[in-house]
Amino acid sequence: MSSARPRAAAGAQASVGAGDKPFLLSLFPLGTVLFPEGLLALKVFEARYLDLISTCLREQIPFGVVSLREGSEVGKKSDAASLESVGTLAHVIDVDSDQPGILHVRCRGGRRFTLDDPRQAASGLWQGQATVLPEPTLEAPLPELKGSVTALSTAIANLTATLADKGGAPFIEPYRFDDAGWVADRWCELLPISLAARQKLLELDDPELRLKLVDDFLRQRKVID
Repeated sequence: MSSARPRAAAGAQASVGAGDKPFLLSLFPLGTVLFPEGLLALKVFEARYLDLISTCLREQIPFGVVSLREGSEVGKKSDAASLESVGTLAHVIDVDSDQPGILHVRCRGGRRFTLDDPRQAASGLWQGQATVLPEPTLEAPLPELKGSVTALSTAIANLTATLADKGGAPFIEPYRFDDAGWVADRWCELLPISLAARQKLLELDDPELRLKLVDDFLRQRKVID
């Protein structure tokens, strides 16, 4: 098994979207939503995505993860595919290969971006004009939302115990329970909600509102009192 590790992702993030100007971004459309600071595991075997990961490692740049509104994430030419207009930069953490032609890639979610004019190249790789959205301000959870924070801490402890034998972790550390946006995003990854609902939550700019919606859901499901 081989492993390739890029330099710190922060440096890669600084190299794209300078000044929040539109730039050409290579995309990986998926039937999921990647949130900032989220952990994404990919099994890559299509030539277009093998080339994409190689480029990201070589040039120390992220790619864009965007959710599919319609269509499939596989197949060389997906003319019927429709992509969402907001996605998340994905920074490669590490790459493993235990057999020829297949990569197991772990990525960290970076900043969100808006997407314009997505198109497929002859290779089938999607690209589009991306504009990186402003970094959200760090806001502490409101006192009335502390139940969601405590419940997340408990959920992480339980997940960590479950994954201990496998050497895995449910989320990327450090855990930021003092950040309403971080808490909301982790719940968005855990909750049994639709892809459309996850996408709408990703698009919300207000971290406190996002956590409030999550808190309401948890109370409706009796997860917290």
